[in-house]
Amino acid sequence: MKLYNTLSKKIEEFIPIEEGKVRFYHCGPTVYWTQHIGNLRGMAMGDILVRTLRYFGYLVTHVRNYTDVGHLTSDSDTGEDKMEKGAKREGSTPAEIAQKYIDIFESDTKAIHLVEPDFKPCPSTLIPEIIDMVQTLIDKKFAYVTDMAVYFDVSKFPEYTKLSRQKIDMNIQGKGKGDVEDPDKKHFADFALWILKVGSHANALQTWESPWGVGFPGWHIECSVMAKKYLGVTLDIHMGGVEHIPIHHTNEIAQSEAANGVPFVHYWLHNEHLVINHEKMAKSQGTGLSIDEVKKKGYDPLSLRYFYLNAHYRTRQNFTWDALTAAENSLKQLRLYMTNLTHESNRTHLSKEKLDKVDTFRDKFDAALSNDINTPQALAVVWEVVKSNIPSSDKYDLLVSFDEVLGLGLLMQKEVDVIPQRVLELVAEREIARKAKDFVRSDTLRDTIEKEGYQIEDFSTGSKVSKK
Repeated sequence: MKLYNTLSKKIEEFIPIEEGKVRFYHCGPTVYWTQHIGNLRGMAMGDILVRTLRYFGYLVTHVRNYTDVGHLTSDSDTGEDKMEKGAKREGSTPAEIAQKYIDIFESDTKAIHLVEPDFKPCPSTLIPEIIDMVQTLIDKKFAYVTDMAVYFDVSKFPEYTKLSRQKIDMNIQGKGKGDVEDPDKKHFADFALWILKVGSHANALQTWESPWGVGFPGWHIECSVMAKKYLGVTLDIHMGGVEHIPIHHTNEIAQSEAANGVPFVHYWLHNEHLVINHEKMAKSQGTGLSIDEVKKKGYDPLSLRYFYLNAHYRTRQNFTWDALTAAENSLKQLRLYMTNLTHESNRTHLSKEKLDKVDTFRDKFDAALSNDINTPQALAVVWEVVKSNIPSSDKYDLLVSFDEVLGLGLLMQKEVDVIPQRVLELVAEREIARKAKDFVRSDTLRDTIEKEGYQIEDFSTGSKVSKK
């Protein structure tokens, strides 16, 4: 199995620390708001990785955290705590906000068939461990205390930019940067390990006693502590979005390796963004679509998962409703096909030629996954199986096996939910007429489809059919 390692900037053979076992940490959400479908794509990519590793026989310990304190509105230690911002917005407490949005997130992840992590820690429950690591960094001279915070001193860690490859001294001149300047901060890149309840944070809602004063942890230190507690001082794989490379993951490496004295992560994986109409997906811009909005449009959330599979995790993916419609139509066809295959009970004796074909399909699927989790290629193999002439029972076995990774729930589909093949054929015939601008034929086929008890909506990339 080979993975692209952001640390080395190349595809490498995956060799775990301990044979047959994988220690995997995935950066989870800050639970102050509903996660949009772009955030959920990142979660789905981590899910595909876990499923793939388990499919290949690895015993995976999967940790995905919830950030419930310390993540400021700027990743660079400035601005308001996001949890407090959510609490003020809704007239609630940070703890209530956290639980509300954890519940929504878990409902959303269930809807797109994400497997449950082995551990889902929150930093607010690990304050003693966080304080211990901060103290270790102070004792080892990697951190210093001011009247406003405890900072990690990046000048003491020569490999600070080994993940991002940035030249930080050339980026910004001057020592400090932010909404409230700390005159005792030595370098603009020094980041907060512990933020004191003073200045702009004098009215902080979530604070704890510490050796340096009342305050709360910085966002970056939290992940280092949670990873160490549940996975040990060195991890096999750490995954997150590309936006985390220059600051969050860079800081995690520095503080973890400074505190523990060993490499923090062997393989860094980063997923690209989901964009909408080629622009950044963001709730603040009204483009942060949620799973609930997808459902309200009449789509099965698993159509979104199918849509995600069409792009490699390191490729930026563009969302449109037309693209989701195409994904839903493909998923419906696949489910209908699987439903028909379940009716085949007799296994045919395979000729060597067909036996070789079965093995070839499995090898091609495995090769796609082994090549840096290439889900578009894996999905293409699924349709090759569907169109092949191998016996139905063997197609069924292959597709069930492949779905262990794809997670489309092909065995869970109720027959009542699928569109009959005759209707799908009418839709396909109508699409041909539509493209040929034969509108009379197109309208006639629409009427026929409606008489079958289904309705159809047209988009530039195809048509969406659903039961009336």
